[in-house]
Amino acid sequence: MASDAAALPRLTLVLGGARSGKSAYAERLVQAAAAPWIYVATAQAYDDEMRARIAEHRARRPAGWETRDAPRDLAGALGAAEPGRPVLVDCLTLWLTNALLAEADLAAETGALVDACARHAGPLVLVSNEVGFGIVPDNALARRFRDEAGRLHQRLAAIADRVVLVVAGLPLVVKGE
Repeated sequence: MASDAAALPRLTLVLGGARSGKSAYAERLVQAAAAPWIYVATAQAYDDEMRARIAEHRARRPAGWETRDAPRDLAGALGAAEPGRPVLVDCLTLWLTNALLAEADLAAETGALVDACARHAGPLVLVSNEVGFGIVPDNALARRFRDEAGRLHQRLAAIADRVVLVVAGLPLVVKGE
């Protein structure tokens, strides 16, 4: 892990299923890199269970990390980050859910996000759920979400220096070193 952090590229995309260990992996990856880190959180705590999940994530992070909430304006949050300051975004699929439920212009918002990621001086680590391994969802909204997530991941992977798939807590580098 230390060798990964020492050579942390400008843009890393970390994908994995639910409870695969992707967030913990991304956090370990960046902890050995330059600090202070900005943690951009996209989750919204609508109920007690989600508040508990958010608290679990916060408890894992070192005290020196700055958390910025960006449930919708993720491109703006990246643009507001100080130049050269490292950023960890967790997670893109929650951001996508928020945009879908707000009936946002997804083409415009994902385009703005991809552009912001391309412009960010880095290092930038993006965490997202890989949702394409499951069955075809039984409703139009869930199918649209799956399709939009897949398209977003493809666009980000194309500009990423490293893409890592985390399965059962184990990272598999699918692009980069």
